[in-house]
Amino acid sequence: MSRQFSIAILGASGYTGAELVRLIATHPDMRIDALCADRKAGMEMGEVFPHLRHLDLPRLAKIADTDFSDIDLIFCGLPHATSQQVIRDLPKDKRIVDLSADFRLRDPEVYAQWYGHEHLALECQAEAVYGLTEYYRDEIRSARIVACTGCNALTGNLAVLPLLEAGVIDPDEIIIDLATGVSGAGRGAKEAMLHAEVSEGYSAYALGGHRHIAEFEQEFSKVAGKPATCTFIPHLVPQNRGILATIYVKGDAEEIHATVTKKYEKEPFVTVWPMGEAPSTHHVRGSNYAHIGVAADRRPGRAIVFSALDNLTKGSSGMAIQNANLMLGLPETTGLEMVPLFP
Repeated sequence: MSRQFSIAILGASGYTGAELVRLIATHPDMRIDALCADRKAGMEMGEVFPHLRHLDLPRLAKIADTDFSDIDLIFCGLPHATSQQVIRDLPKDKRIVDLSADFRLRDPEVYAQWYGHEHLALECQAEAVYGLTEYYRDEIRSARIVACTGCNALTGNLAVLPLLEAGVIDPDEIIIDLATGVSGAGRGAKEAMLHAEVSEGYSAYALGGHRHIAEFEQEFSKVAGKPATCTFIPHLVPQNRGILATIYVKGDAEEIHATVTKKYEKEPFVTVWPMGEAPSTHHVRGSNYAHIGVAADRRPGRAIVFSALDNLTKGSSGMAIQNANLMLGLPETTGLEMVPLFP
């Protein structure tokens, strides 16, 4: 029998923490030995998330009271800005998968511009690898710190990066119209997330520029070999999970479809739909799969690309485990091949 790797989860009382527990509970090679949530320290995980009551889990503890000496890998699901300070003070020999935005941007000046404060752990930032698995798996395998992508950023990047890489779209003509479920805002109490505020409505947000634009521009420009940007407007939809991006580009639809099909033909978690068909968030719910579709616009030389994934699984905790599998020398798909939930 192979050994089980000892896992700690920081920020275990949030949605991504609960999703990590759900997925690791059936992972054959990982064992949860520490769960940290400072504000709920002393509580059982089943008290915070009753759907996890049947699991034998350690009691929630404060990070400062946790012994990491025998931990093989740490998942960090803490809020932005908090994460960098905590990771900076963790033992330097520990491998870390961070689910916050703190280490995603390679340029500290760009980070300060988008997040409104200086980066407080530049030595850790220098070690971090961007956690877009389908593009950086070789770097992820040997990394000490992996910075998982934003869920919105992943949805758009999976669809657009192959097209920029192949030069089949105009890098100055990218519009990303994205709809996301409310769990993407986290579990903290927010007036705008109340049921009465969200239900039966559909609204745009972050009109001044969503922070994930920085990730788009970073990755778009890298693969395009020159500065590339996009128009990005996210919308909140009254559903718990799921993201669907509708992306308008300038290029030949058939060539675009052939490009993404070739790019992802051997990828275990990315499925490209037949030409002219569009995926739905229903088709990926609760899974680590992303679905991509392409359709021709009525105007020649323009196309519409669709990208759907579950923001809590492939967009966050599932991607984190996918990256952790690589870091621990395990098959990338281990513990992640659950079939999507439907309906």
